[in-house]
Amino acid sequence: MKNSPSNPESADSTVKSPPGSQTLLRGLDVLDAVVDGPIALADLAARLGLTRSTTHRLANALIDRRYLTFVPRLGYQFGPKLLELGFLAQRQADVVQIARPHIEELATLSEDTVHLGILDQDRALYLDKIPGRRRVEISSRIGDRQPLTATGLGKALMLDDLPTRWEMLFAGDQAAGAPAADYGLWAERMQGYVGAGRAFDLEENQDQIRCVAAPIRDASGRIVAAISVSSAAQYMSDERMGTLSDDVRGTATAISRDLGWTDETPIPRQKR
Repeated sequence: MKNSPSNPESADSTVKSPPGSQTLLRGLDVLDAVVDGPIALADLAARLGLTRSTTHRLANALIDRRYLTFVPRLGYQFGPKLLELGFLAQRQADVVQIARPHIEELATLSEDTVHLGILDQDRALYLDKIPGRRRVEISSRIGDRQPLTATGLGKALMLDDLPTRWEMLFAGDQAAGAPAADYGLWAERMQGYVGAGRAFDLEENQDQIRCVAAPIRDASGRIVAAISVSSAAQYMSDERMGTLSDDVRGTATAISRDLGWTDETPIPRQKR
């Protein structure tokens, strides 16, 4: 057990933290201290080596953001936000692990860059990327959040949505600086993508880059992720994109089956 310094709130640490990070680190220490179950304020302050007032202020901030809750006569314990994040982290990890061998095979087959992504607060979040073998630079990175309406992967995530939601998301992306586009033409293409079970990016997000994308479904039939194959326009003629559509859809279907989807699972189209 570590000995508490005589003045813990002003004592020097042997590990230099980035400027401005002290409050964040203390907040994380509070969460670590609650791992074993509910804890009273006095015990929490003693465990952290902080004053009761500082501990109370930190804990209240975490309660406001739903990371903690307070139970009378018991103390502080984990809040619902951590349950939500844990579920999302598990789901993301499962999708990445299950999809990995499939998208590796697709990248080998196509020789192009393959992405895996999910919906994240009206953006497309890239969870995985396998670079292609061609001399083509795709600027995306794992962790990037891209406009839904300007990317093939994002459009694939939207195939079950109502046109009213398409229009709302399109307007939001345009206002946020997405490449300028005509909604009428975009919506007409989206209707075709719904029927085809896949989506295209026709140089809409990055000049001279095209992609083919398809949705991944879970056991309920709901779209939970999407994959895309991206390359330079010179390698992505209309004819090749049509041929590649079969491979991308086939890979997405294989991943969906590994997540519990079957051919008999109803697809909840136009549900929002």
